[in-house]
Amino acid sequence: MKRAILFAAALLVSGAASAERFVMITHTQGTDPFWPVVQKGGEDAAKAVGAEFEYNFAPSGDMADMARLIEAATATQPDGIVVSLPDADALGGAIKAAADSGIPVITMNSGLESSAAVGALMHVGQPERLAGEKAGERAKAEGATKALCLNQESFNTALVDRCEGYFDAMGADLNMIDVSNDVAQIKTRTAAALQADAEVDAVLAVGPHVCVAAAEAVKEVGAEIHLACFDLSPEVINLIQAGNVAFTIDQQQRLQGYMPIIVLHLYNQNAGLLPGANIPSGPGFVDASNAAGVAAQAGVNR
Repeated sequence: MKRAILFAAALLVSGAASAERFVMITHTQGTDPFWPVVQKGGEDAAKAVGAEFEYNFAPSGDMADMARLIEAATATQPDGIVVSLPDADALGGAIKAAADSGIPVITMNSGLESSAAVGALMHVGQPERLAGEKAGERAKAEGATKALCLNQESFNTALVDRCEGYFDAMGADLNMIDVSNDVAQIKTRTAAALQADAEVDAVLAVGPHVCVAAAEAVKEVGAEIHLACFDLSPEVINLIQAGNVAFTIDQQQRLQGYMPIIVLHLYNQNAGLLPGANIPSGPGFVDASNAAGVAAQAGVNR
């Protein structure tokens, strides 16, 4: 009996020692409610497959700091790296080095067009320009004529793609301003832009905290604005239900955290088993017609 117990304990220790370890690195300054949902998705997936999970981001929001986090993760030789790719020029070298060292890499959220070029196996996320186009088509159909796009991360190609797609669908030239990631600055810069051009009757906010600050700016200015947003949070749901936001684009960010871990696990355990295409996590619309059903998920799983 004692021998059997010792044997079982040895198996447990052996299993623990051989558990996969995955590292996820994303771009954020810790101000965006989007990312905790992504992190939760990764944690839940790792738990489901019995893997260790580490989540990192650069509080500075600086791309050089994010590249250093990728390099540090590569040095530890994990069983896989999941990384957002907002700036391929700044991050591509570090990601390519990880892939060249034999670490399977999956990009997620941003950087779809650059994913393969930096050596990633695949990408999980929404096609950002398409999402912007869908937002622009709907805004135009709902009466928007002259628009403004609020970009909180000017370096992030995914956010630029959203704004460009929006204006392409509107049939208008790009009108985008940098509002920063600071909520107070977002409100101030948005209000100033609306006061500077009274013809603007539509605003696209490409992040949930930007959406909330923009709604406050619209209220402060007293303008009639068609406000559309990207991503979910409880505050965004409240704004939709109050009639202050027309709709938000839902890219289902839990999938962006969850699916890469599952794919990496299957890839490692099954001799390179891999989906035959990238996994699109969106876009979808949340508006007054379905906000009540989504409300409990906002900020948790979506």
